[in-house]
Amino acid sequence: MSENEFYEKVRESLQKKYRRSITGKFNKALKVYKLVNAGDRVAVCVSGGKDSWLTAVLFKELQKYSDVPFDVEYIVMDPGYAPENRRLIEKNAKRLGIPVHIFESSIFDAVHEVPKSPCYLCARMRRGYLYSFARELGCNKIALGHHYDDVIETTLMGMLYGAQVQGMMPKLHSTNFPGMELIRPLYFVREADIISWRDYNGLEFLRCACRFTEQSEIDEDLSKRKEIKTLISTLKLTHPDVEKCIFKSLENVNIDTVLAYKTGGRKHNFLDTYDKKK
Repeated sequence: MSENEFYEKVRESLQKKYRRSITGKFNKALKVYKLVNAGDRVAVCVSGGKDSWLTAVLFKELQKYSDVPFDVEYIVMDPGYAPENRRLIEKNAKRLGIPVHIFESSIFDAVHEVPKSPCYLCARMRRGYLYSFARELGCNKIALGHHYDDVIETTLMGMLYGAQVQGMMPKLHSTNFPGMELIRPLYFVREADIISWRDYNGLEFLRCACRFTEQSEIDEDLSKRKEIKTLISTLKLTHPDVEKCIFKSLENVNIDTVLAYKTGGRKHNFLDTYDKKK
């Protein structure tokens, strides 16, 4: 099968088999949260995993048919991948017809010796490099591949391990790069459907390829997320709609029943206005 024939199969799967579960939900997030507007220049950040490659393919197709004129760039940061992982990224870019810009950093070297939460530090550093390179390309937005399951798992992790109620937003203004935004166009897409799309098309993508996880199977952040996945799966046995309820709870926060909340970096307590409500 030629590269053109292969990509045609991938494209057709998104138009037919996964039209509702992936493409439709991708388009819904764009519309509901106004993620892409006329004149935008979006940098799709490709890490090499299934989620970011799907995002890249969806944007490639979107640009062909969208009524909203926008530009797109595809960027890959090589934080110190092993040669075989770098080759896999380049192979997938060629097979999927994605014109990626690859730039290098030394993030893996920087976080390799960090004793606690190297994944958190790696993610923070990656974000800064991606914003910086995207801005060099004239982009005003970066698109990441976080999906529906990431949203609900992150929400529960914050509550159970971080003692906070904090959601993963569909878009954010950057605090360190003025004028830049982060968008998450897979916000409504389920991870199971992404895996199904990957396997249906016989695609091979990277998992986490850093040296830390190559040497240690138990990272604190990854272990906690695995625990949350297991917890949700257990709850689904008796409450099939539990994932939907967690997601919708982020849209139904009743401030009148919250002990305290933060906005704009300032903390507010219910006692501040309690007596005024007599």
